[in-house]
Amino acid sequence: MSAITATNLYKVFGRRPDRGVRALQQGSTRDELREQGLTAAVIDASFTVEPGEIFVVMGLSGSGKSTLIRMVNGLLDATAGSVSIHGEDVTKMSPSQLRTVRSEQVSMVFQHFALFPHRTVADDAAYGLETRGVAKGERRAKAVEALRMVGLEGWENHMPAQLSGGMQQRVGLARALAAGTDIMLMDEAFSALDPLIRREMQDQLIELQRELQRTVLFITHDLNEAMRLGDRIAIMRDGEIVQIGTAEEILNEPANDYVAQFIQDVDRSRVLTAEAVMEEARVVLPANADLAAARTLLDEQRASTAFVIDESRRLLGAVHASSLRGGADAGRSLAEVLDRDLHPVGSNTPLVDLLSDAARTSVPLAVVDTEGRLVGEVPRVALLSQLAGGGSAGDDGADTDENESEAVR
Repeated sequence: MSAITATNLYKVFGRRPDRGVRALQQGSTRDELREQGLTAAVIDASFTVEPGEIFVVMGLSGSGKSTLIRMVNGLLDATAGSVSIHGEDVTKMSPSQLRTVRSEQVSMVFQHFALFPHRTVADDAAYGLETRGVAKGERRAKAVEALRMVGLEGWENHMPAQLSGGMQQRVGLARALAAGTDIMLMDEAFSALDPLIRREMQDQLIELQRELQRTVLFITHDLNEAMRLGDRIAIMRDGEIVQIGTAEEILNEPANDYVAQFIQDVDRSRVLTAEAVMEEARVVLPANADLAAARTLLDEQRASTAFVIDESRRLLGAVHASSLRGGADAGRSLAEVLDRDLHPVGSNTPLVDLLSDAARTSVPLAVVDTEGRLVGEVPRVALLSQLAGGGSAGDDGADTDENESEAVR
């Protein structure tokens, strides 16, 4: 079951908003509704957020993203459509049911911190638990633990005014963590911070997500922030969701000219990862292969390098065609010519971090999983093509390995 499900959501402000929904469904535009005194903030929005996912809604000011998130937790009523939290329809809940959802299932982190100036940092972080009637000792312990997780250990007894802006935003995040809800809604949570602190908070969220696996619905107007944080991203324009996809999908397959124009200045090297450009490893040898078999395979594939793996696909090294030329195979083993100095990369490594490794070698970069198993390779021509905005290199078969050096030059 999805953590959040939005189905055909509309939010129209003004008198008789239902009339505006019908007009939109019949083909009227947002501007035509405005002439009737109606404002269409969200138009026919549908999406799901899966458990443990960071789902980012990105759009410029006035696109409807903040209205959308407020319908998710019932702060704004939907004019039409539905929102469900773990299968329960929020749009049909009574005020008391909504209060229960907000206190036990969904917490919110705001742009402007929303801290109580007369409370200590620990009491601010424990506020959500206090409203649920949790005993003072328990809520204090949970608040202190949440503050530790966001890097504010030792600040529990300070007042918010004694903290920097970045630290105050960490208290807001700690409050959401202490509440123990499995869903966090973050509305422009880092937008008021300066760039350096903002990046630190993004790093903090990424690290916390690895540890806690909360479900996060994150609102931002910053595309680079969306690309950095989001498992998936929904791009909004004039109240409508125009594309939903991963960062790689949006960069490589923009849905329309608006999205294409929007992403043209994105730093692809910091958004895309090795997984986005890796290919299936073309030439792979088992550890017990003999040199004659290695030479034959490299010749057949017209390749310069073969990766060598054990029975569990763990990468042991590589054998290069150059090391097999001009010598007798008899009496030598694969281990004797094995190159173990490969510097393999993980599939989640940003492309910017591959450049120095790619520059030091003429062979594809080996991509491994967390257990060191070979999962693919990144040819330099594919890496450079992607960084140039050209997508996949499109080479298949024999020409990729042979032409890499020429492509780089």
